Parts: sequence; structure tokens; C-alpha cells
Amino acid sequence: MVRHLPPPVKHLLTLRNPNSFPGPSVTKLNEIFTSTFRDAKQRKAERGWLTLTTCTLLTANIPSSVGHLYRFATRDDPSSADSRRSLQEAVGKAAWMRESALKSCIFVGVPRTILSLAALVEATEDDVKDNLRKKSIRIATPDNVEEIEARGRALWASIYEPHAEKLYNKLGSYHPDFIEFIIQAYGTVLAPLPGGDAEQGNLSRALGSVVGTACLRAEGHVGPQLISHVFGLLKARYEEGLGDEDRWLSSDEGTEWVIRTVDAIMDVVQPSSEDAPAAKAKL
Repeated sequence: MVRHLPPPVKHLLTLRNPNSFPGPSVTKLNEIFTSTFRDAKQRKAERGWLTLTTCTLLTANIPSSVGHLYRFATRDDPSSADSRRSLQEAVGKAAWMRESALKSCIFVGVPRTILSLAALVEATEDDVKDNLRKKSIRIATPDNVEEIEARGRALWASIYEPHAEKLYNKLGSYHPDFIEFIIQAYGTVLAPLPGGDAEQGNLSRALGSVVGTACLRAEGHVGPQLISHVFGLLKARYEEGLGDEDRWLSSDEGTEWVIRTVDAIMDVVQPSSEDAPAAKAKL
């Protein structure tokens, strides 16, 4: 069993910026959170704001800021644990953030999702942890696998029509398993869970597209995928039973607001140079 890294390997792993970014000061975070949340509140898009902010910070790879976002969203004073509002609100927002983070892994990968989820767990209080769902409801079984695939295909169609079949075949030509992996991921992770608001932290079809838009906008250099998921957000307006917030988020104005808000947050949290100091993590 290998218990220790060879010294040359250990040294190599300290090079080329291996650590996540430390992010801006708490003061700057509070300022951008306050201004963007105030704007979201005026537009009655608080859920959309929490979703896109979580995804933006996760994609920017600043885990500590995800923990601070939770404190900001659940307390009257982010620096004071005594100012936390109700347990029900805290559990709801923690569940919302971790579901947003989970969906982000489809767009920016597992490593950043792990780091941000770890920071969120570290920031949440014990009574909140006790009330968050503990058991997975996304396990594929012979009884539900067809339902999962159907859910994935339906979401795929709702995002990519009228080009859904053409894109499906194109991605399948790159690797025969690639498109099936995507459909399964859409069905298990990206699509809303059956049960609606009864499922803790369940994100709607529109908010799933907010996740994709926020992640891809913050990631940068993935223009075709960003355009596809912006179209996906705009097409969410055709879903049945839309609430007021989802209807607005999927409007032309709401979609523009999502992109501009991601940009405003990134302008504050993104390091100004590649040589910015990194937050050290224990190896």
C-alpha cells in the first residue's frame, strides 16, 4: 500500500496553481451579494438569484465564497450565527444550493462540485444538516430506468428542438456511449425530480436552465454550449404550470438579467491575473 507521495511527485503537485482561488474579501462579497440580491428581490426572482449565484461561484472555483453565500442567504448579519433566520428557511436554502451545485457537475465537472459542496456542508449548522435529505432518490433500478431515460429524452427535446435529433446523432457519432451518458445524466440529475416542490430542493425546468446558463457563462470559452442552454432557458416559457418567477426568468428580459447578473458577480470574484495567490488545501 502506498502511504506517502514520493517527494518529487509531491513537489510537482504544488506547481501550476493546483489550489482553488481564495476569492475576494468578505466585504466585497457582501457588496455584490447585497446589490444583486436587492435587484433580484425587486424582480421577485430570489430563487433564480440563489441558483445562479451558487453556480457562478462554483464555476469560478472559489469554495469559501459558497459557504459565505449560505450565511448571507440565511442570516440577517452573515458574520453572526445568532442572526440566522428560521430553521425551515435555512434548510430550504441549503437544499436549494446543494441541488444547484449537483446539477453544475454536468457543466463544469465533478472536482469543483466536490469542493463547493464541501464548503457548503462546512458552513451549514448541525440542525440544518440533521434536516437535509440523507438518502439518495436517484438510484437507477430495473423498475425506474426506463422512466429516467424518458425524462432525460424529454428534457433533451425541450432544450434542443428543432435540432434535438440532429444533435443527438452528432454527439453519438463522437463516441457511441457519449450521448447515452448525457441522456442518463439529464434524466437523473438535470431534469426536475418527480414530485415538484414536495421534493426537498427540487429545481424547476426553468431553474435547471438557469444552472446551465450560469455555469457556462462563468466558465467562458464554451460559446456554442452557452447559446444552446440560453435557448433552453427561453424555451422553458412553454412548460405547463409555470409559476410567476419561472415565467419571468424564461422571458427575454429575465434571461438577459440572468446573464448580466452572472457577469456582475464574476467581475468581482474572478482573479485579476493567473498569478493570483491560491487558497492552500491539505494534500
